[in-house]
Amino acid sequence: MKQRYLQYILLSVLILWHAVLFAQERFPRPEFESGYVYPEQQMPQHRSQVWEYIDVMVLILTLSVTSWLALKKRSRNGIVWMAVFSLAYFGFFREGCICAVGSVQNVALALFNKGYTIPLTALLFFIIPLVFALFFGRVFCAGVCPLGAIQELTGFKPVKLPKAIESVMAAVPFVYLALAVLFAAMESQFIICRYDPFVGFFRLDAPYTMIIFGILLIVAGIFINRPYCRYFCPYGVLLNIFSRFSSRHLTITPAECTNCRLCEEDACPYDAILPSNTDQVKEKPGDTRRLFIRYVLMIPLFTIAGGLILYNSAPVLARIHSDVRLAQEIREEKVTGVEAVSLAAIAYKESGQTEDELFASELAVISRFRRASPWAGIFLGLALGIALVSMTTKKTRTEYKPHQGKCYSCGRCFKFCPVDVKNRIK
Repeated sequence: MKQRYLQYILLSVLILWHAVLFAQERFPRPEFESGYVYPEQQMPQHRSQVWEYIDVMVLILTLSVTSWLALKKRSRNGIVWMAVFSLAYFGFFREGCICAVGSVQNVALALFNKGYTIPLTALLFFIIPLVFALFFGRVFCAGVCPLGAIQELTGFKPVKLPKAIESVMAAVPFVYLALAVLFAAMESQFIICRYDPFVGFFRLDAPYTMIIFGILLIVAGIFINRPYCRYFCPYGVLLNIFSRFSSRHLTITPAECTNCRLCEEDACPYDAILPSNTDQVKEKPGDTRRLFIRYVLMIPLFTIAGGLILYNSAPVLARIHSDVRLAQEIREEKVTGVEAVSLAAIAYKESGQTEDELFASELAVISRFRRASPWAGIFLGLALGIALVSMTTKKTRTEYKPHQGKCYSCGRCFKFCPVDVKNRIK
């Protein structure tokens, strides 16, 4: 109950703070001379390099404190307060940029384009949370990520979705990650930043459609905790993978698990608690082995199918590039006779560029997408195959423990453990 009152108070403070910020004068955004035009609401004011390195130091500090609170102190309230600080600093003060989630695109752009040099701070924001996940689990999600924090503070009445729906929705972040890397590598668009559902709250400046999307996610998050983190976040895919190999990870109980089952039903709204399975009926080894071999043999089929599907989808995916959209608009103008009046079309007509040059640029972009898209499909097919194989490899568990990949290290399960409560009373 105290936790719920705390969340109401924090939410009220954030709303008041938001109202104060709204009254402040907004400065014009910087202009860029590159081929990609960033959405107006996606670029905050330029900050000095000193401040950027201060951001990195704050990131390391918050990750370290959250790791201590989750693993050593085992304080759910402490983790919540860290989430409040991160929301205030990385969200409202830093205006959500640059964040580790969006840095995926900077890394992809740098890897596949020699003309772009990734800022060191952006690279550090990408790497540091992954390093912490490798050692301590997803502590970045617990109390550092502003996108996760705003959802964690509004999750009042968590409910669990059916496993079938959960399994289907869990595939969306993989698709989102593949497309985000593809579009960034092709110098087309930073879709993670453009469709960030909460950046409009942080900057008080976004298209109304994104504001509505953010509000819907927050409302849905009252009952389905962290909907963006669970069903959309592309960086969460990487954190999930790294966290599976974490040398130290949050545990439900500070001592030996007594298998009281009190944490089984209501402790984790993310279905990230793995139960003891010593009393379950074991499948026949022969059946499990045959299923394992079948899925392993299907992995090449999934990867080939994924590559072919994305290869054939390249012309459609290429439409996200500004040159392809402009060429199609000019071509439609010639066919229909209706004048193209978009800003890009007007700029093209004033630039002196010929139609042959424009259409040649369009074909070049589509050709690049045909070469790159299959790799995104191979990644998705491989991920699907590995997921199916992992379902056939079940380990014997003698106690209740968190799923190291899915667990957000939020500490919600602490209060359900009688061993933990007993230690606190002492």
